[in-house]
Amino acid sequence: MRKIPTIFVRDWDGDPKHVTSVRNPECAWVFAGEGIATRKYDGTCVMFDGERWWARREVKPGKATPAGFVLVEEDGETGKRVGWEPIAQSGFAKFHAEALAAADRPGEAPSVWAPGTYELCGPKINRNPERAETHVLIRHALAERVEVPSPTFDGICEVVRRLAAEAGAEGIVWHHPDGRMAKIKARDFPGNGH
Repeated sequence: MRKIPTIFVRDWDGDPKHVTSVRNPECAWVFAGEGIATRKYDGTCVMFDGERWWARREVKPGKATPAGFVLVEEDGETGKRVGWEPIAQSGFAKFHAEALAAADRPGEAPSVWAPGTYELCGPKINRNPERAETHVLIRHALAERVEVPSPTFDGICEVVRRLAAEAGAEGIVWHHPDGRMAKIKARDFPGNGH
C-alpha cells in the first residue's frame, strides 16, 4: 500500500504534525467533489495477497529492514521506508490470528478472504479507539461511507472531529474512480489534543 497523500499541506516550517489550511494540489480532485469519502479506521493495516497475510511496516532511516520485507516506497520527506512484512513475524500476529479465528465459526465453512487490504482493530491495537470488543478485520474496500457536506478546511475538520469523538474513527479516506486516494486524520488538525 502506497502512502496516501494528505489533502492539506503539512506545516513543515512550524509544526509538521499538523496541517495548514492550504489544499494539497495533488488532492485537488477531492475539493472538486470527485470520489467517495469513507471512514478511516484506527487500527493497523494488513494485506491478504490471495495466499499470504502481510502487515504494513514502516522502517525509519538507518534501521535495518525485517526479514522478508517487501519495499513499496520511500518517503522523500521523512526517509521512512514503507512496505510489507509477513504477518507471522509482526507484533500483531497474535491479534491477527484471533481475528481470523473469530471470523471462522465452528461448524461452518471457513471464511473466504478476498485479496486486498484490511484494518486490524481490537482491544490490543492502538488502545482500541474503534472500541471493538474482539480483534476484527475490516476490509478497506467495504469501508463505511462518510458524508462531507462542505469540502472546506473548516467543514472537513468538523466532520473528522465528530467521527473521532462519536465512533473512534481515525479520519477520512477519499477514493477516486481511477484508483487515487487521499486522506485526513483527526490528529492532523491543530488543537486536536493529540
